[in-house]
Amino acid sequence: MKTSILSKIVKILALVSFLSITASAAQEGVDYQVLQKPLNVPKNSVVKVFSYDCQHCYKFDKSVTKKLMSKLEGVRFIPYHLSSKGKLGETASKIFASLIAIDEANSTDLLSDESKFKKAKFAIYKARHDKNDDFDNGKDKARFIKLALDAAGASQDEYEKSLASARAQELLNAWFDSYDVAIISGVPAFVVSGKYLINLDSATSIDKMAEIAKELLAK
Repeated sequence: MKTSILSKIVKILALVSFLSITASAAQEGVDYQVLQKPLNVPKNSVVKVFSYDCQHCYKFDKSVTKKLMSKLEGVRFIPYHLSSKGKLGETASKIFASLIAIDEANSTDLLSDESKFKKAKFAIYKARHDKNDDFDNGKDKARFIKLALDAAGASQDEYEKSLASARAQELLNAWFDSYDVAIISGVPAFVVSGKYLINLDSATSIDKMAEIAKELLAK
């Protein structure tokens, strides 16, 4: 009799444990999808695909991105800029790649307020979305570049030298893959371990995004 009761208790506990795990587990097709063409990045990373011309990207960078990464201790943040969006998309990619290369050379965290990349990115975001500046319909590249470099505290010579570096060119080549992600979900897009695309409709809070990301990082 005692054995029978004990057996039932064990089964009930096992069922509760199973249901708990099932309820919390990220579901493919609901919380994320697997990219058919993975990004060439380290496993312990989160890629954010973004565009300077995307207002939602701006909003996420203001209120989500840094908070999300703070919940993913030890995980590398990797920005991918989508050059095909916006009339100055290619120019923006060159600016960002150049400044990221400088930040990396100086061991500067790309999410920190000291990051030249971050300073330039937010200067461009604010001009484009807060002031609705289209830089003469995308024709005024010189003013666009100057705005970014002034905000970053970088000279034209520093920008050009860094842009010609192997690291900046490596970034620009890698960012061509941004398009393959953007055509699936648009931007912003968050990719975990180079192959798991988080469904932002399902991840309705920063805590939920972090929970999904942690599960995917553990795969």
